[in-house]
Amino acid sequence: MQDHITFQFISEPSDVNFGGKVHGGEVMKWIDQTAYACATSYAQNYCVTVYVGGIRFYRPINIGAIVKVEAQVIYTGTTSIHIAVNVFSRKLKEKVFKKTTHCVIVFVSTDEEGKPIPVRKFTPSNQLQIEMEQYALKLVDLRKSIENEMGRFLKG
Repeated sequence: MQDHITFQFISEPSDVNFGGKVHGGEVMKWIDQTAYACATSYAQNYCVTVYVGGIRFYRPINIGAIVKVEAQVIYTGTTSIHIAVNVFSRKLKEKVFKKTTHCVIVFVSTDEEGKPIPVRKFTPSNQLQIEMEQYALKLVDLRKSIENEMGRFLKG
């Protein structure tokens, strides 16, 4: 059972947007795929995306760049797995990756009928993981606050 995973590949011309860079939707697809692989590897069964939050694009990704997508478990609830995802890119001739995107995705582990099932508790093993877990807990509180605020306008 692994709590992190990394995908690495070259961005392709089919990933281009009208500005000549990688389309943000393509980056979001890579994030979801990598996070899904991380969540299902950790849970050891099927997981579904229930929340994508705070996606932040820092810089564009050029076509032909090497892209690295890193996903790691940062917190688990009863049935949920919170995954932090960072995307990096570099030109072929460069050695150093630069961070391009960050977000947190929440998955729920499910059985064959799609019903939520418990996941193994994630226990941080170093200071960075402890800080990331605290970050996830702050985001849980923030999501609850946003849902409460939105609920006022969605009732009807």
